[in-house]
Amino acid sequence: MKTKELVCIVCPNGCGLEVHLSEGESPEVLEVTGNLCDKGPGWAEQEVLNPMRTIASSVLVQGGVFPLVSVRTDAPIPLGKIFDVMREIKALAVDAPVRIGDRLIEGPAGTDCAVVATRHVERA
Repeated sequence: MKTKELVCIVCPNGCGLEVHLSEGESPEVLEVTGNLCDKGPGWAEQEVLNPMRTIASSVLVQGGVFPLVSVRTDAPIPLGKIFDVMREIKALAVDAPVRIGDRLIEGPAGTDCAVVATRHVERA
């Protein structure tokens, strides 16, 4: 059996979790201990087997009052796809105006999310 130690980020408790995994090519979570709430074990299993992250970045804006617009993914993506998604974000330039919530990239790097604007940028 293999053990991983994590600090849970789901709630303010910040529990120190121990995740006990089976050995082998496709490990399975056998047990999670140390959680104070019911959300910890599910988060720990996902974090060990398929870690997910959200991205916050910026995109170039042409003809805007600001040169950049802040963006984020509207859903978590697999950790291994971050660099692929970031390449698409960095290659993008949009024309002003941009509105909060505008979907600037659909399904970057084959993910099930969109890259959305998180601020307004008016035309200059």
